[in-house]
Amino acid sequence: MDIKKADITIIAFLKRSFLPIARFSIFLIYFWFGIIKIFNVSPASPLAKALVHKTVGDALFDPLFISLAFLECIIGILFLIPRATRVVIPLLFLHLLVVCAPLVILPSITWQQPFVPTLEGQYIIKNIVVIAIAIGIAASTVPLRHKKLSR
Repeated sequence: MDIKKADITIIAFLKRSFLPIARFSIFLIYFWFGIIKIFNVSPASPLAKALVHKTVGDALFDPLFISLAFLECIIGILFLIPRATRVVIPLLFLHLLVVCAPLVILPSITWQQPFVPTLEGQYIIKNIVVIAIAIGIAASTVPLRHKKLSR
């Protein structure tokens, strides 16, 4: 096999594989991170507690944290269902607004100095990859068909 045929074969395989792998990857991340929150073993708990303390108050931490955990599990499951793409993408971006908020609201926890994130900051910034994959999944969605209006 020459290099051009190999290139075409590899690219064709990657095109076929992208969507299932992307969907499973987001499922795995969201479902796994949600489950460990539900079982109260998430290393993100202290960061979440600090965010809730700074924004809405400590009394709301437990219900908000468990709601976030279930939302993450639901987002993960919905990414496995291609027909749910139009529903899950907005949920994902809503979720990301919340989980990325500490970068702005809690800079003492998420930044060592300008442009140097702490481990918690790095944990949040990696969501850029999730956004890129979600955009790729959304871009592959078949547009809604426009019906012609009959007069």
